[in-house]
Amino acid sequence: MNDAQLAGRVSAVRAFNRLYTGVIGVLDEGPADAEYSLPEARVLFELAHQDPLPVTDLRKRLDLDAGYASRLLARLEARGLIVRERSDEDARRQLVHPTAAGRDAFAVLNRRSTEQIAGLLRRFADEDQQRLLTAMRTIGDVVGDRRRDPALVLRPPRPGDLGWVVERHGALYAREYGFDARFEALVARAVAGFAESHDDPRQAFWIAELDGERVGGIGCGRGSGEHTAQLRLLLLEPSARGHGVGKRLVSECVEFARAHGYREMELWTMSVLTAAHAIYHATGFELVAEEPDDGFGPALTRQFWRLEF
Repeated sequence: MNDAQLAGRVSAVRAFNRLYTGVIGVLDEGPADAEYSLPEARVLFELAHQDPLPVTDLRKRLDLDAGYASRLLARLEARGLIVRERSDEDARRQLVHPTAAGRDAFAVLNRRSTEQIAGLLRRFADEDQQRLLTAMRTIGDVVGDRRRDPALVLRPPRPGDLGWVVERHGALYAREYGFDARFEALVARAVAGFAESHDDPRQAFWIAELDGERVGGIGCGRGSGEHTAQLRLLLLEPSARGHGVGKRLVSECVEFARAHGYREMELWTMSVLTAAHAIYHATGFELVAEEPDDGFGPALTRQFWRLEF
């Protein structure tokens, strides 16, 4: 990334910050009609979820220095919203409790915030609400502490999922490997085949979700012979890498083939897809043939793999 690209991205982030601040109505001192500053409201929020709360823990959660935290707590204490006391277990530790008035104040702030956000969401259709929430999760994943154990779910496709599979294949493979539109067209034809044979009991397709967000997919179709299944269209979003999603998708596909009377499974892939090859090899697939292929732009090698049950 050069300096000009960085400057453009900085400008985009700053524009988003201005937009978001305006939408939420929050500046450093909170909403214009609020009775409490944003830091004061954050203290009441933390105390509503943990009572008592050590001052040192409160400072870490809100990233406050000792002097500012002391002045902030003194203001809240003077208003009768909190009380401070020494810990019985360690006199060097100071604990903070909300008073009844403090809990009432938080209830008012919490209700007001809920109503404001609900009002914001109601401005948008359900589809746009889902897009907004997905974008927020993405920002949280990138700049925050991503959960190490997000919930993984494999499910059948819903309306719109197969179109997403085509779009993501086209975008990811173009960006990462330089594949052209012919690859996306191939994926579209394969996906159309799954859609048209959705009632075939010996074929199946799965969509992978992490914490409710689509991150991958795979299909099990009929192969070159009566007793041969074919693994097709393995897809894995970059955000899902490292969570075992690809391995789980391949395993699900293989187990489905076994359970439905197939004796072997075949697949073809391209030489550059080394991460997928590692999954195939670990599952028991063997590379059986290779041939040159430049059908998607770059000059590559097409590989054929097989797994016997």
